[in-house]
Amino acid sequence: MAQKRDYYDVLGIERSATEREIAGAYRKLAMKYHPDRNPGDEDAVERFKEAAEAFEVLGDAEKRARYDRYGHAGIDGMGGGDPHFRDVGDIFEAFGDIFGDSLFGGMFGGRSRGRRASRGADVKCHVTLDLHEAARGVNKTIQFRRRETCQSCNGSGAAPGSNPEKCSYCGGRGQVIQSTGIFSLQTPCPSCRGRGSIIRQPCAECRGSGLTAKTVERDVKIPAGVDTNTRLRLHNEGEASPNGGPRGDCYCFIQVAEHPLFHRDGANLVCQVPISYAQAVLGATIDVPTLEGRHELAIPAGTPSGEVFRIRGQGMPHPQYRGKGDLLVQVYIEVPKQLSPEHENLLRELAELENNNVSPERKSFFTKLKEYFQSGLGDYLR
Repeated sequence: MAQKRDYYDVLGIERSATEREIAGAYRKLAMKYHPDRNPGDEDAVERFKEAAEAFEVLGDAEKRARYDRYGHAGIDGMGGGDPHFRDVGDIFEAFGDIFGDSLFGGMFGGRSRGRRASRGADVKCHVTLDLHEAARGVNKTIQFRRRETCQSCNGSGAAPGSNPEKCSYCGGRGQVIQSTGIFSLQTPCPSCRGRGSIIRQPCAECRGSGLTAKTVERDVKIPAGVDTNTRLRLHNEGEASPNGGPRGDCYCFIQVAEHPLFHRDGANLVCQVPISYAQAVLGATIDVPTLEGRHELAIPAGTPSGEVFRIRGQGMPHPQYRGKGDLLVQVYIEVPKQLSPEHENLLRELAELENNNVSPERKSFFTKLKEYFQSGLGDYLR
């Protein structure tokens, strides 16, 4: 058995080639060694299959990584590289959708796959959580609308008692082939619009579409740590295919409601807590809120307004890995708008005391201010 050539050499590309460069190189080789372009040339067929085998591996990120590390032995058993494509029809089945029917349509002796079953449409829904639900994870029952197979016509689109008729224009294939020199162009049938059949008497329930709208309920497990605009994918919960293909998916978009106390910053939570002037100057121990309850926080003497204290592990869970963010407590000095007579008298005594015992910093400021008015400002005014 001949030794396999390096896949990069087969496609004529560097090992650092991008996905786009890999696809482009394969497309050129596929057109060059196309069997319709090289009738009776077995060497061209082998080259065609060899290029497809190389693209099957290098066009897949996981297979390419294993191939780069282990060579041909690394991709054995992964569905690539071993064995060779048995015939060119296998290549058409594998890669026809990647490059479009303009490249592969009508090849292999004029054979065609005909109408392909399309995937059903995706749908979306929205669910709103409070911050505690987002932090702990929750099971939610969601509702969304999707189109199901019509029960009246069993998805045929034809009225009960009638059947769709095979399209005479395309012979039921849903595709028509137009020859352009040595190549063939395969396009949807203009008569049946790719369905392969004509409905003379549409179903009154679904109006010939074969699908009817329905409201569906599903239980969804929402993981801890989700944030607004997190998207959860519910596999195969989308709309049914109109022609027997797989269902689409449902995408559930998360919205986390605003909390009256906490502001979210990624996995961290921010909470602004007011303290009094006396607490800031003299220090204090205060209760601050967390998602788990109260937490005692020591405020050291001389704390300025706007100081931030970090409480480890009291934030939101990280959705991708273990651990939690932190709670950031930002204190600010609250200025009362109304004072009791006793409180006002005490503050006035404090103000007098501060004026009679001016700190060195304030003396420096007032000294500079006096000099400014006596010299600089006077010169400026003159």
